[in-house]
Amino acid sequence: MKNPFKNLGPGTLVAAAFIGPGTVTVCTLAGVNYSFTLLWAMLLSIIATIVLQEMAARLGLVSGKSLASVVKNEIHNPALKAGAIILMLSAILIGNAAYEAGNISGGVLGLETLLHPSSLNFGDFNLNLFSVLIGAIAFILLYLGNYKIIEKALVSLVILMSLSFIIAAIFTTPNISEVLKGLFIPSVPDESILMIIGLVGTTVVPYNLFLHASLVSEKWKGVTELNTARKDLYVSIALGGIVSIAIIICAAGAQQTEINNAADLAKSLEPLYGNLAKYLLSIGLFAAGITSAITAPLAAAYVAKGVFGWNVGLKDFKFRMVWGFILVIGVVFSSIGFSSIEIIKFAQIANGLLLPIIAGFLLWVVNKKNVLGNYVNSKLQNILGFIILITTILLGARTIFKVFNVI
Repeated sequence: MKNPFKNLGPGTLVAAAFIGPGTVTVCTLAGVNYSFTLLWAMLLSIIATIVLQEMAARLGLVSGKSLASVVKNEIHNPALKAGAIILMLSAILIGNAAYEAGNISGGVLGLETLLHPSSLNFGDFNLNLFSVLIGAIAFILLYLGNYKIIEKALVSLVILMSLSFIIAAIFTTPNISEVLKGLFIPSVPDESILMIIGLVGTTVVPYNLFLHASLVSEKWKGVTELNTARKDLYVSIALGGIVSIAIIICAAGAQQTEINNAADLAKSLEPLYGNLAKYLLSIGLFAAGITSAITAPLAAAYVAKGVFGWNVGLKDFKFRMVWGFILVIGVVFSSIGFSSIEIIKFAQIANGLLLPIIAGFLLWVVNKKNVLGNYVNSKLQNILGFIILITTILLGARTIFKVFNVI
């Protein structure tokens, strides 16, 4: 009781990773366009996240290995093993590079809502100083190579982000009965299917499955800590879900529809609820951007470590090279004027392709007795897992077909 946050850590980092600018943007658009009617989709997304992340955490604690290394070791056919390695590397490196650019761009939007945009011009090239600032903060925390420092920094930022969005939601004085109806009575308004897919896609994130399996062994040792890891997961992901729901509620309270992201929402709420609402949302967006800007490169480095079998720590040169590569790409693409919305869309396409594959790998390995012994999936966990897998396949296919105007 003296320190209620003592055992929070890996789960909070997972929450920090999925509540990035992409989630904030999609939740904002869901609230603006559909009010409270899609809250049920966010609730189901949180449940799906808890189910899959519990499997990843259990795998990491019981086996003491990362998801990437277990998948590699359990595939014995050389051609299939090479294909899986290429798939995991390309999935995480390309997907996380796209996410990273969106994360930094989102954090910049939050700062620019509060401060004047700032850039340096080198001929035709404009360098956004806020992108560099966010990249520098992420670089320093990652370069220190101390898990406890990274964990404490991210837990603090998640708490700041949570308070910002939740207080802003309270300011809008929502109709509680309408909120409860939206949460527990599913409704699919006209042309809302892509928004539902977006809510799932920004919450159930493929790289978090790799990240969580690796991080639990950084904080805890052995299966005796499984219950502690589960409590951390349930509390952290539930908090992340509350934050996402709070963003939708905020957006539903806006009195205009010309809103494309959380920065627009912050400006639109200012006349209604005062300067504090604008500051709260802008700070929340900045915190969402910077937390995800730290976790995406970290996840990529852990995947490379598992795939190549590196016996290295956070301070090793090879580990730093991987996260540094992702971070630099994010800063560059965020600085040179690519639309943050377009970057986020690309990340969602990547997510639609990758999530079913990564979730399939996870379901396969958590049913192997030689890996988890008596801690393999129960029948209920498998049923829930396969329902989630089939749903992600259908939603991912729909996303990709829609993007390419097939349907």
